[in-house]
Amino acid sequence: MKASDAVAKVLAKNDVLFGFELIGGMIAHLVDSINLLGATKLVSVHHEQAAAFAAGAVSRATNNQIMGVALGTSGPGATNLITGIADCWLDSHPCLFITGQVNTHEAKGDREIRQQGFQELDSVELVRSITKYARKISHVDELIPCLQKAIDIAREGRPGPVLLDIPMDIQRAEVDDTALDSYGPRKKEHGVYLKSPVGDVLQKLQAASSPLFLIGGGAVNAEHFADWLVAINTLSIPFVSSLKGAEKVTASENYFGMVGAYGTRAANFAVQNCDLLIVLGSRLDVRQTGAQVSDFARKAKIIQIDIDPGQLNNRIVADYSHQCDLDVFFADFVQQAVLPGSWAGWKETLCQVFQETFIDEYEDWSISPFKLFSTLNTLCDGWAVEFVADVGNNQMWAAHTLRLGENQAAHHSGGLGAMGFAIPSAIGVCYASKRPVIAITGDGGAQLNIQELDIVARERLPILTLVLNNHSLGMVRGFQDMYFEGRSSSTYWDGYTSQFRAIGEAYGVESLTVISLDAFIEVVNAFVESPRPMLVELHMSDARECRPRLEFGRPIDEQSPRL
Repeated sequence: MKASDAVAKVLAKNDVLFGFELIGGMIAHLVDSINLLGATKLVSVHHEQAAAFAAGAVSRATNNQIMGVALGTSGPGATNLITGIADCWLDSHPCLFITGQVNTHEAKGDREIRQQGFQELDSVELVRSITKYARKISHVDELIPCLQKAIDIAREGRPGPVLLDIPMDIQRAEVDDTALDSYGPRKKEHGVYLKSPVGDVLQKLQAASSPLFLIGGGAVNAEHFADWLVAINTLSIPFVSSLKGAEKVTASENYFGMVGAYGTRAANFAVQNCDLLIVLGSRLDVRQTGAQVSDFARKAKIIQIDIDPGQLNNRIVADYSHQCDLDVFFADFVQQAVLPGSWAGWKETLCQVFQETFIDEYEDWSISPFKLFSTLNTLCDGWAVEFVADVGNNQMWAAHTLRLGENQAAHHSGGLGAMGFAIPSAIGVCYASKRPVIAITGDGGAQLNIQELDIVARERLPILTLVLNNHSLGMVRGFQDMYFEGRSSSTYWDGYTSQFRAIGEAYGVESLTVISLDAFIEVVNAFVESPRPMLVELHMSDARECRPRLEFGRPIDEQSPRL
């Protein structure tokens, strides 16, 4: 069979069910073969960056159980994929990237020249530092073994992206029909991460008077995470989350929200006043801890558990560090946990702080982000829906205030913080989750991949795109107000000329503009009652900052404005 046909069959055997591409000459054989087989749904988008975000969103929406694939042609197609590859790398999501390459006989090889073939570029060297495995195929006999190896590596250990660069002549070469017999998905092996510190954790929990779990992004995609969450809620142990951890944590009386610079005041209070902090799959970056690392969790003994030994004792030196696959830890915890202690007074204190501080701090604005996202909580209560946030103020407003229910999840570009993430990622999430999606973006982030509204309309995807238009790049403009005496170079041009409703309509998406909370409620209700391609532009010209927020150098329980 043709090698590109074999690639399509290996993808199908490994449940790579969704792919995204922008066609080019050097991937034409691959695209044709994947479409001909029909096992992998292949969606044509308008920019390879969007293809990369959408492919990465497949694993985001399926707890890393299903992998997506993004394809780009040689040269500019490959370079356009890089932002999405980096996003998967930093947020630990498995994804397969395939780039086309010029024919092997046209390659420059070891010649001291920049280029031989048209659009020739060394894709492997470009992505080596942001992939778990990257390889250029030099002979057709390598193709299928390397493809299966790439898929296995992407999924094992700490997940991440992989890339294969496949020359055109190898795509159209012949392979033995029996070459695929031994390939397919490999059963997950926990290997060196098998031993878990559950016994030690339970013992320290029993001795603690004010314990707290901090749930990171490395925890929430584990198979047994949901069971573990039920267990700690049953035990009534308080918990908080990082930005990435908040993606899959459902609201409960024991959950006090996201920690850090833009987190809830109650979550930060909990971290600073607990006597035992158990950190699960979080790298404890500066947005979580603040710049004063010595003052983070100032009263607590810290236990940190992570699959990646490099993340242990990095910015924060824990009292007890354990390298462990958190899926093993969660399964052991559920089996072994009995009521290890009682913390009614501690929890009562946290509930009181949460009630007093989880409040609207934007009452002086025309539209309050707190009321906006609190309204979404109410309108989507009991409804299976996915939220996808872009980067900027809109992301932090959402992460601070959204309270997820059962069969709901949120998705963020965490480590990379890539503007333009929301719209294409919403497409990937929609396909993989088979649920309606609410994409939350700003007027700045929307501009980067707004062309993908065409795909939303073309495929009739049930995606509601909320454009929170404050007529500026609000988060950076806020920094300029604080540190540069309000000089708003590059963030504000006396408003934008773009009319997002008109752009949405041009792409065939039902589009509206709203300027009040009542109008917003009406539109969201219409989407909930009949999910379909929709865009809503909310004019929020006075919305320039996040409240509360942490100013540089302050401890996390001293956010501004001070209450």
